[in-house]
Amino acid sequence: MPRSAARAAMKVFLIVNASASSVTPRGRVLIQSALSHDHEVVAAETTRRGHATRLARGAVADGAEAVVVLGGDGTLNEAANGLAGSNTVLGAIPAGSTNVFARTIGMTNDPIDATAELLNAMHRGSKKRIGLGKANDRYFLFHVGIGFDAAVVEQVERRASLKRYAGHPLFVWTTLLTWARHAGTKTPRFAVNFATGAGADSVGTRSSKAPTAVDGFLTICMNSNPYTFWGNRPFNVAPGLTLGDGLTVLTIRSLQLPTMAAVIVSALGAGTYLQKHGRTDFRTGVKSCEITGYGEFPYQLDGDYLGDVTSLTLSHDPQVLDVFMPL
Repeated sequence: MPRSAARAAMKVFLIVNASASSVTPRGRVLIQSALSHDHEVVAAETTRRGHATRLARGAVADGAEAVVVLGGDGTLNEAANGLAGSNTVLGAIPAGSTNVFARTIGMTNDPIDATAELLNAMHRGSKKRIGLGKANDRYFLFHVGIGFDAAVVEQVERRASLKRYAGHPLFVWTTLLTWARHAGTKTPRFAVNFATGAGADSVGTRSSKAPTAVDGFLTICMNSNPYTFWGNRPFNVAPGLTLGDGLTVLTIRSLQLPTMAAVIVSALGAGTYLQKHGRTDFRTGVKSCEITGYGEFPYQLDGDYLGDVTSLTLSHDPQVLDVFMPL
């Protein structure tokens, strides 16, 4: 399409994570060339953790109208933290091992095809201002995992050299190893504290009778569904949850095999059984909650392990980030 017939060229900043699973030198050149055909593009490569946040903030300060991320969920999370509260629009080109956020908003799970979708969205001005979850002072796009979930992510990151090639099998193997070490544990790692009447009961309806504090071994706080993907199959923790609905909080109160098996089977299906299982606590429309540890506990945001803490405040900020949406 001739430039004169297209939407006015945007000032675009392209952030590239060269170590992401699907980033290749040839693919990067093709994608940057495609973006540059109709837009003014400046590109930079991330070199360390947290770098994408600083690059995104710099792009906002320099007047960029869009920041496009070629990378996985971790790089997108960092960029979102740099853009939150601004009018600069985030564009996602999935190039990681799972690409949960890009697939959640409907992007094709292929970086070249997704680039065409993104360009079409940019040309037509297809964007949406979404809400983000927040853990202390760090935003998350789709989920935060606390306890067992984060311990698995930590162990996967210890085997980062295998992640690019092993992907899902590595995650499954690490989950089994981590579970074997903790399955016999009977002491909860933390308590999830809700304001009176601020949550939902186990079948997803508002109830003042729901307990204000719940002990847990694993809590997943969702800003959207699914939690992740197994191949093309979504792992449904909060079915029906969209980016404008606030937070859904699932706490699992046992690591025993029957409970964990029921959770996995349910999530690989419709996910509704999680709302009714006797060893889970499921709440929708949560605006905020406090996690208080019985000692330190691990947590991860959007698939990146962030360390061990003794407390965590979870909250929701509505209408805080513009995102290009595929048509």
